[in-house]
Amino acid sequence: MRTLIRYATFPIVEGGGALLIIWMASSGVSYWPFFPLVIVSAVATVAVLECVLPYERAWNRDHGGDTFADVLHITVNQILIQSSVAIAFGLRGLLPENLMLWPSTAPMWVQVLLAGAVIDIGLYAMHRYSHVQPFLWRLHMLHHSPERMYWLNGGRRHPLSALVLAAPSLTLLIVLGATPIAVAAWLAILSVHLCFQHSNLDYSLGPFRHLFSVAENHRWHHKREFEDAQVNFGEVWAIWDHMFRSYYDAKITPREGELGLIDTDVPGTYAGQMAWPFRKLVKVSSVAKEP
Repeated sequence: MRTLIRYATFPIVEGGGALLIIWMASSGVSYWPFFPLVIVSAVATVAVLECVLPYERAWNRDHGGDTFADVLHITVNQILIQSSVAIAFGLRGLLPENLMLWPSTAPMWVQVLLAGAVIDIGLYAMHRYSHVQPFLWRLHMLHHSPERMYWLNGGRRHPLSALVLAAPSLTLLIVLGATPIAVAAWLAILSVHLCFQHSNLDYSLGPFRHLFSVAENHRWHHKREFEDAQVNFGEVWAIWDHMFRSYYDAKITPREGELGLIDTDVPGTYAGQMAWPFRKLVKVSSVAKEP
């Protein structure tokens, strides 16, 4: 049973969920409530299996109330992204028709994968830039602050950081005239993938881990030493990390006590985490002005 969970969970839950989502998009199934139901079912499966086959048992335990804060993070950010996409596509009618180059007559699976490629390269670029631009890194540090990885970690992001990461690719898709359901379908697939990518489930893709950005290689991105975290920026596909030489892989990945931030204390409450990047900015600015 453990072997089955380890090697079959990702293909069945992630792969099967993606195929179901694409089929629903192709068949004209209403987004609400069916797409969210697929997401919730897949995420719940990962959460349960973490208890059966954890990568680190210690990561299944609450760390100073972080579970409640992470629930708020993922709820707020899902509402923010979904609302932003709905508003943006609602305003698309203001754009000239001749700017829209989207292949709207192509099969839906082609449109979903094309939207996914645009979103994935945009997220890769902005994610990597967020590691070198000082203010964006202060916002993004919140995502790197947990000392454990589990199914909710993928949603721990400052809302401003979430918008910065997603805005360029979503804007491009809107300008191109992308079909809204194709974009929504990929975002649903992405939601499930982020759960897997940050999960505490001891699953494995074997050699296929070089194709997807999954927990096996993404744990290196959350390693405590910052210089070791400049790898594996990809969200779904690892192709961008291979292309731009940021891919790293090793048989032994970081364990308990090796994740988080060095010499950085992040508040445990959601409200404190929202204000923390700006307090840090004020503190840095005030120190710089001292004679």
